[in-house]
Amino acid sequence: MSGRLEKIERLANLLGRIDGDNDGDELELAIAFLSGSTRQGRIGVGYASISQLRGAVAPAAEATLDLREADAIFARIAATTGAGSARERTRLLTDLFSRATADEQDFLLRLLFGELRQGALEGVLIEAVARATQLPSETIRRAAMMAGDLGVVARTAFAGGAAALSQVMVQMFRPVQPMLAESADDVDEALTRIDRASLELKLDGARIQVHKSGDEVKVFSRTLREVTAAVPEVVEIVRALPAREIILDGEVIALRPDASPEPFQVTMSRFGRRLDIDRLRGELPLTPFFFDALYIDGQPLLDEPQSRRAEALADALPPQIVIPRIVSPTKEEANAFVDDILRRGHEGAMAKALDAPYAAGRRGQAWLKIKQARTLDLVVLAIEWGSGRRKGWLSNIHMGARDPERNAFVMLGKTFKGMTDEMLGWQTEQFLAREIGRDAYTVYVKPEVVVEIAFNDVQESSHYPGGLALRFARVKRYRTDKTAAEADTFATVQDIYRHTTGREPPAPR
Repeated sequence: MSGRLEKIERLANLLGRIDGDNDGDELELAIAFLSGSTRQGRIGVGYASISQLRGAVAPAAEATLDLREADAIFARIAATTGAGSARERTRLLTDLFSRATADEQDFLLRLLFGELRQGALEGVLIEAVARATQLPSETIRRAAMMAGDLGVVARTAFAGGAAALSQVMVQMFRPVQPMLAESADDVDEALTRIDRASLELKLDGARIQVHKSGDEVKVFSRTLREVTAAVPEVVEIVRALPAREIILDGEVIALRPDASPEPFQVTMSRFGRRLDIDRLRGELPLTPFFFDALYIDGQPLLDEPQSRRAEALADALPPQIVIPRIVSPTKEEANAFVDDILRRGHEGAMAKALDAPYAAGRRGQAWLKIKQARTLDLVVLAIEWGSGRRKGWLSNIHMGARDPERNAFVMLGKTFKGMTDEMLGWQTEQFLAREIGRDAYTVYVKPEVVVEIAFNDVQESSHYPGGLALRFARVKRYRTDKTAAEADTFATVQDIYRHTTGREPPAPR
């Protein structure tokens, strides 16, 4: 049995046992945790606080902690605010860890870091739910697409089978999982991989899904969290549309007076908690742009081809809020289109197959991102063991920039993206030879190997002591021709942040 099939079988057995023992709530929790997320999303505990728990809290001798208890503590942590809240969140988290066994502590650490690498992501879990309920995986997948929540679908499937799932359809104000994209290095590659394509402007904004029924409008984030209160501009624009009912997919972005885009994090500052929205709206207005229509006045459009959905979108919306696109361009036209996008400061372009339906919640070849990437030469500080197909190899690298003033390295994030099997084998051999220590899943190494990292931009991050992290980092190659002394400095990273945001970087901790 392959590793994937064995994983599906074991998860199916687990989900079946949970369903037999509970009323369904714990089943939803199990699927959320196995997917690598808590129901509360981010709970307000930073990287440093979580890191301090590793090895610092004695594990419980016996397993007594259940999913509901862990979920309840996460909810209390997320709701803790005000003076002394950081101390109280740490206390609650420490108490949770003291009740967990060593294996449970390891799982919780990975869950909270957002780095759960056991491989039980939604594709595998869909197959596991199908196996456990003896239903076709496509039935589970489509229901999850419509419901936007695999946990809810699993609960429905266990309780009512195929008949109950057949009632799961697109509904107003129940967000649909967003369709995702693969990447292409350039226009030529994208047009080679997609025969009949359109090209669209790709914004570096916040993904939104907007539902309107009559005068009621709700806005959901990429993670399907409701964010209506944070974006009154979007609500007003969509409420004024002539369609009685409509579901739109798009992005919202902060633009400068010259219509050039603000950095991603500036746009995202509009989505913080307890903000003065009226004041921020005046200081940092947001503009929505829509690129897909999923439902219009009783007509579901998800199964329609991209070309038909684009026509419906253009008919329903004024052109100023529709993403610019060109259809079936030549390579010369496509390159000119992308060059103009980059010249105006935007992130890149999207190539989309004209005959593709809206494959909600799935990442595939029908949508390809074409983005301009920067590179830095960084030093590998540590590396984590892989899982699933990468089990037995060192995989996820911790990367840092040189800080000559402090004679140290400043960590900028982790990545396992872009690695070939040949690269995994090479780095496993090389880094084990440079090992200076390890914990349950990380090998710490002499900081002497240089890796070229491609990334899209530099963003603020409370996870790392330098206050900055690379966004969409992926490995291009190892620079065996360079020594650590020749790696890029943290000052260079700070300069990139200044240049792209127009602001001073945060002070390192």
